[in-house]
Amino acid sequence: MSYSAQHLKETAEIVAKLKPDDCEKCVRELVGVRTRGGRLFILGVGGSAANASHAVNDFRKIAGLEAYAPTDNVSELTARTNDEGWASVFAEWLRGSRLNAKDALLILSVGGGNLEQNVSPNLVAALQLAKQVGARVIGIVGKDGGHTAKVADACVIVPTVNPGNVTPHSEAFQAVIWHLLVSHPDLKVNQTKWESVAPGQPKGSRP
Repeated sequence: MSYSAQHLKETAEIVAKLKPDDCEKCVRELVGVRTRGGRLFILGVGGSAANASHAVNDFRKIAGLEAYAPTDNVSELTARTNDEGWASVFAEWLRGSRLNAKDALLILSVGGGNLEQNVSPNLVAALQLAKQVGARVIGIVGKDGGHTAKVADACVIVPTVNPGNVTPHSEAFQAVIWHLLVSHPDLKVNQTKWESVAPGQPKGSRP
């Protein structure tokens, strides 16, 4: 079997093992955030930070949720890292944003944070703050979900089908899951561009 065939086979196995009920629970949490006028803060590190930026756009534009990603503000993030340390950057950013009980965190992460192994301690600190102020926690994570899965109000864990491919599958399925969420009829309030163009009608033309 070629590697391409193997990777795609693993992808299909993950799809079959994902739990739709966990996705539905995430949708309900997100609807609650929007209904009570809260904000969604999307946190990720590395490739997950890039996913967080993309997800912010989709939750704002498609789902009508006020959403932000701390990693979109490079100046503040690097200043806090330099002055205060990497482990506290997200928590302090959230304090500056006055995180409160109306709000929610969406954690995008391969490992979900683990203090004992010193993996993404910045996510753990942010989660601890969220629990202190009563904000809700939603996760899309890989492996066993780490600290995120332990404290989340709703969480989708991307199943591990090959320990050697945990990171690429976890980060790829973050996009699959958040696109599912913003496309869910309970969340979606604005049509996406290509779906709004009538079949056979050139983009920008009038009927």
